[in-house]
Amino acid sequence: MAKIGIIGGSGLYQMEGIEDVREIEADTPFGRPSDPLVCGRLGGKDLVFLARHGRGHRFLPTEVPYRANIWAMKQAGVDRIFAISAVGSLKEEIHPGHLVVPRQFIDLTKHRQSTFFGAGCVAHVSYGDPVDEGMARHLVGAAKSLGYAVHDGGTYICMEGPQFSSRAESNLYRSWSADIIGMTNATEAKLAREAELGYATLALSTDYDCWKEEEVTAGQVVAVLLQNAKNAQAVVRKVLETIQPEKEPCKAHKALETAIITDPASIPVETRRRLDLLIGKYLKKG
Repeated sequence: MAKIGIIGGSGLYQMEGIEDVREIEADTPFGRPSDPLVCGRLGGKDLVFLARHGRGHRFLPTEVPYRANIWAMKQAGVDRIFAISAVGSLKEEIHPGHLVVPRQFIDLTKHRQSTFFGAGCVAHVSYGDPVDEGMARHLVGAAKSLGYAVHDGGTYICMEGPQFSSRAESNLYRSWSADIIGMTNATEAKLAREAELGYATLALSTDYDCWKEEEVTAGQVVAVLLQNAKNAQAVVRKVLETIQPEKEPCKAHKALETAIITDPASIPVETRRRLDLLIGKYLKKG
């Protein structure tokens, strides 16, 4: 049975009722993930949790080993990932404390590896709709059923960080009609698509960036995030009550079917070996 992956803060896997909790020290062709994978069962579903920034929040957004994180999830049998993330609001109506389930990303990062491919193997996955719609609907439905203020849809700006926006940048993003801003999810979404994993974000609004406020501080973000953490846990728990992974396939599950354009005979042996988890089934067909 496929497992559900949850990437977010380390507190997510401390939810009450999780059974058979165990840790896995994963290793991947792209190094070790941010933290050991925490596996367990909740609501009859098999789960794999990963602390994005490591326990104790050790990694800058740019330093997060995104490729290792997504690969480790795939390796563990995950077929879809729910990402829980703190964001700044670029819209008046998205108040701090509100939840947002975006459908689009604008990637403004500059210093990250956001593909598994290269080294003699080229693939171009479709990415027009980076969020799995079925997964997004589960998040929105769960949040509404719990009475939380949730915004259904919108665009997430992914900036490099770790600094927050300048006022000019914040107002520029608002002129693009973007809704929220964060530092991690676009990179995860791209890699999840290449790994043929469904992906959806539950964004936790913590502030109004700096377009409205004098400054954004880490202390302010953390204070609101701690308040939102229990809401995020409740949403995840509710989603697990309704989602039926075996009956709800994601379009992402076949993302590589027509994406690999390199002649299999031209792919170096080492690259084929390294990427076998992703491309092996397609190369064997050839």
